[in-house]
Amino acid sequence: MPKEQSIQDYPRVEIDFSPKIPPLQKIKDKTKINVRYCLIKPFAFVHIYWDSRTYELAYEIEEPRLNEEETVCKEQMISAMKNIIEHETVVQKDGNALMDYIDRRFKILAVELGVKLSYESYKKIYYYLCRDFIGFNEVEPLLRDYFVEDIECNGAETPIYIVHRIYRNIRTNIVFNEISKLESFVEKLSQRCGKYVSYANPILDGTLPDGSRVNATYTKDITSKGPTFTIRKFTKTPWTPPQLLSFNTLSPEMLAYLWLLVEYKMNILITGGTSSGKTTLLNAISFFIPPEARVVSIEDTRELNLARENWLPSVVRGATGVEKLGEIDLFTLLRSSFRQNPDYVIVGEVRGKEAYVLFQGMASGHSSISTMHGDSVDTVIKRLETPPIELSPTLLNVLDCVCIMTHAIVNKQETRKLRSIVEIINVDSKGIARTNTPFTWNPSDNKFYFKRNSKIFEKISERYGIRMEEIELEFRRRVQLIYKIYQQKIFEFKRVQDTINEYYKKPEQLLRKFGVE
Repeated sequence: MPKEQSIQDYPRVEIDFSPKIPPLQKIKDKTKINVRYCLIKPFAFVHIYWDSRTYELAYEIEEPRLNEEETVCKEQMISAMKNIIEHETVVQKDGNALMDYIDRRFKILAVELGVKLSYESYKKIYYYLCRDFIGFNEVEPLLRDYFVEDIECNGAETPIYIVHRIYRNIRTNIVFNEISKLESFVEKLSQRCGKYVSYANPILDGTLPDGSRVNATYTKDITSKGPTFTIRKFTKTPWTPPQLLSFNTLSPEMLAYLWLLVEYKMNILITGGTSSGKTTLLNAISFFIPPEARVVSIEDTRELNLARENWLPSVVRGATGVEKLGEIDLFTLLRSSFRQNPDYVIVGEVRGKEAYVLFQGMASGHSSISTMHGDSVDTVIKRLETPPIELSPTLLNVLDCVCIMTHAIVNKQETRKLRSIVEIINVDSKGIARTNTPFTWNPSDNKFYFKRNSKIFEKISERYGIRMEEIELEFRRRVQLIYKIYQQKIFEFKRVQDTINEYYKKPEQLLRKFGVE
């Protein structure tokens, strides 16, 4: 477009903040990795490649480069717009309306300030205005990357790191060089979380509007490199059971076993270290809940996503303001959930007094699935028996099964595994557990092993009056069905849920369709 054309006549720039997700493949040899894909179309891209100088993977955000004149204009516009755009306006408007709003304000200010720009310059500056006012400044492209799980900033003058779903921990080319800019960014995070952060209250723990979890510090007093933040991104479409099978996180036998446990309302606790895949497994096995069942979920941060209608999701509400008023914690939500007539109660993570309510609910017949930090059954029992939880050891007998997730390095690749499934047979008054372990993963050969005697199958047989032969036949059928679903690459969220629901309604018909005998 000619430079003489008035800025007011420029068409609005089209920006797509959610471009198509590219197919990425795992490459065993990291030195061969060299991929580039779009994050914000058509302005922001990422280039992931092996950097031979640092001898590690690099994650470089590529955005439009501004010349000196464009940089001055951008800063001028951002400064002027800050005075006329209110935070509430940004939060309340939808994306398209906001881009219209920014487009109009940009044009008005450009005319008022006598700014003259070519359309190419206008497009680039408009992108940065949208990125900074609608999104999260330099970090926005990272948040838009489907493959990024965590974003970690350790302070000023240090690169931001990300955890990539395929390539794991990588250093980025984004650095906050000034502490004041980093402080301003943490303030923005707190505003978007609806929280309050200051020198008096320097720790932020909140949730962004999209469900992503934020933990940040505000001052140099508690983190020597200045403000820090970690964002655990919310996954809108969680991994399905066949996808976990494709990652070799677990075996078809493990999934079929957990399917039977969920159907017959056994109580399951998923344990493991930080980021070991506990919530991922929790989401995956929730696919097995019968379609007509009523589900109530309680979480600190919204991470569950169930493809069902009869589901009541509850999320903790943190205290607001200096007075710390209005807090609704897990304990309160869980206690009230049992009055909502649930068939299944799912708790994102237990770590305090809410565990007592959860186990009382299990004892009164409410099937419960939850997660907890701990790398073994003994560790979990010790945590449950000691403060702040302090459960009676005999109450632990209502727990049927513990799934232990773990981080593992296999063929020099970081991965997550369901290390073992442990059945709780009995916990005595001294807190000593008698257990049975029907499923284990062997790290030496990277294979899953299972033994046929399951105490929980015996429990299901006694409780529901079903012969063991029938349970074992059903188990074998479901192993085959899950493997067929995986072979046919049925990975899509709704399609997987519809297939499982169809099995509950028309099992013989579905088994014939997949050729399972």
